Amino acid sequence: RLRPVLLRLVRELRREIHSLGVTGGQVSLLVAIKYAPGIGVRELAAQERMSPAAISKAVTKLEAMGLVERSASDEDRRRVGLTVSEKGHQVLRSVRTRRTIWLAERLKGLSDAELRKVEAAMAPLEKLLP
Repeated sequence: RLRPVLLRLVRELRREIHSLGVTGGQVSLLVAIKYAPGIGVRELAAQERMSPAAISKAVTKLEAMGLVERSASDEDRRRVGLTVSEKGHQVLRSVRTRRTIWLAERLKGLSDAELRKVEAAMAPLEKLLP
């Protein structure tokens, strides 16, 4: 019962961002780059469990959208690192705001007892994460 509920929640949260002109996958990559500034395409591909070619194509699109910047490493000029641009950070803030509003609106519809159950479920659910 948990899996389908989580999948539906993720799907609904992803729908909230379509009007921002980005996909859930693009947001996922932006977040990964945000938390590992300077990460290379190969490292990002390994981390996201995608092929380097697929990541390269996705990053090229993010770069064309002005959301990601590439820069040569100071230590090794052959290595190119990725960072989130200011526009990318703005998109991530908008995503977070929209998703928070969406979730807050739905939580308002729950009773106090239901809210306590959601709160009680948080710790066990967090243990499922790596």
